[in-house]
Amino acid sequence: MSRYRGARLRICRRLGDLPGLTRKTSKKQMPAGEHGQQSRKPSEYAVRLEEKQKLRFNYGLSERQLLRCIKAAKKVQGSTGLVLLQILEMRLDNTIFRLGMSPTIPAARQLVNHGHILVNDKIISICSYQCKPGDIIKVKDKISSKLLVENYLKFPGLAHIPNHLELDKKKLYGKVNGVIDREWVALQLNELLVVEYYSRK
Repeated sequence: MSRYRGARLRICRRLGDLPGLTRKTSKKQMPAGEHGQQSRKPSEYAVRLEEKQKLRFNYGLSERQLLRCIKAAKKVQGSTGLVLLQILEMRLDNTIFRLGMSPTIPAARQLVNHGHILVNDKIISICSYQCKPGDIIKVKDKISSKLLVENYLKFPGLAHIPNHLELDKKKLYGKVNGVIDREWVALQLNELLVVEYYSRK
């Protein structure tokens, strides 16, 4: 099962801020566990593993799904790390989250799975659907669907909508105008370390 259903704050304390996973913040500064206070320098493998785990938990992927994305990114010309981030950012669940239609990526995934979202006037229930420039994302013309998204829009997960997306709050629809730039990726991580992690396996 790809969904992580455990304690989210524990993951955030260990890996840092993950805006896609949860909006909660912990008052505790140290990582979880009895070894959280140790200040021993981590190994190179541990650093790469941590970056990979940030990616996995933020976007809500299983190991197999992330590996599939890495393989797809390697086939495309250009920086593998940047292409990987673009593949993950252009997923339907993440696009809904970045538009502010849901507070977190798991909440966006629920909207998609329950059939509240239309892409180009078709109901899409696959969270990993790759949005393309020109795609129009709408909320289903149903009172319960609209109320749900309107409540989410009052408290968006992130303050700013990326420059490749545009949102009409009154009509409850968003448009994908292009592919995301690196500086608009909300997650703080070094994607090259993730590529290195998989290339050394």
